[in-house]
Amino acid sequence: MRDYIRLTGILVLVCLIAATLLGFTNSFTSGKIQEQIAKANDEARQTVLPVATEFNKVEYSNPSLAMVDEIYEGKSNGELVGYAVKVTSKGYAGPIEIIVGVDINGIVQGISVGNNTETPGLGKNAANPQFEGQYQEKTWDSDIAVIKNGTPKENEVVAIAGATITSNAVTVGVNQAMAAANELSNK
Repeated sequence: MRDYIRLTGILVLVCLIAATLLGFTNSFTSGKIQEQIAKANDEARQTVLPVATEFNKVEYSNPSLAMVDEIYEGKSNGELVGYAVKVTSKGYAGPIEIIVGVDINGIVQGISVGNNTETPGLGKNAANPQFEGQYQEKTWDSDIAVIKNGTPKENEVVAIAGATITSNAVTVGVNQAMAAANELSNK
């Protein structure tokens, strides 16, 4: 009986030490992690809206476009050139972060699929340039649709083989981003 008490005490002590070390490590690294996330978001905005030289956050709220997390006005020489819209869509395995660059004429300049927990080799392929590139030059005049195979029409993209849910999630997010940019440009 005394051995059980002694072993339990040792186990509790080891757990306390491990928890303390993990807490210290988390507090030490959380700032660096947030800096890296901010840097990645800055780079993604520049990638999806390359004509912009500066980005300013815009206050935006529309309950019907609930996926929209944040919007940045992209400017060049003080003139508005478009919007970088960050959305979070629900994919197969969880949320998918997408940043969409839309110019003032309503044309998608690029998208960047960021953090996601999609299946490696399937849904993770949404971040491949071949898939992301399909959205370029799409306009906010009509929603983008996903097809499983064939040659896409002007407002269509081809789904990733074996990852139709992820493809649809990205497309819904891009459609919401375009709608938000359209709404802001008409104000």
